[in-house]
Amino acid sequence: MGHRLSKIATRTGDDGSTGLGNGTRVAKHSARIQALGEVDELNSSLGVLAAESLPVEVGQLLGEIQHDLFDLGGELSIPGMSLVKPEHVERLDAALEQHNAALPPLKEFILPGGTRAAALAHLSRTICRRAERAVVAVAAEEGADAVGTSVRQYLNRLSDLLFVLGRVLNRSAGGSDILWKRGRAG
Repeated sequence: MGHRLSKIATRTGDDGSTGLGNGTRVAKHSARIQALGEVDELNSSLGVLAAESLPVEVGQLLGEIQHDLFDLGGELSIPGMSLVKPEHVERLDAALEQHNAALPPLKEFILPGGTRAAALAHLSRTICRRAERAVVAVAAEEGADAVGTSVRQYLNRLSDLLFVLGRVLNRSAGGSDILWKRGRAG
């Protein structure tokens, strides 16, 4: 890989454009760059979550997801590149099933919160949903095949997993879900 990142301030984006991985330049306000930014924010929010005291298996899972998201960003930065595969989605499906199986069924809506770690999982979930919407916008702007199906599926599944992890993290800390109280106003 060499010293690709030895010069950080290139000043090439001063005109409001940025370079994609294939060398083309696009406007910084394009849907593709918006999606890249949302995925980067998601990865950063997971980094904050991973800095918490977590069960070992959750920390390891988050590490894998962060690497996947870096690949996903790479796919977004190089149109036509395919880095996120169905196997990535299947891995999330398996983790989702495993973690959800240990939880009691939900009978009410829950509020995002509880422990700091659970709240961060819920915050990451909302950022993930925004990233998913941004990726869908790329397909709407550039054509349905502009973003791989596995990318959209990965983000959709990841948001579900982050919801479940929020519940798991509350329980691992000895707490429980914060239930929404229906009809409390009035």
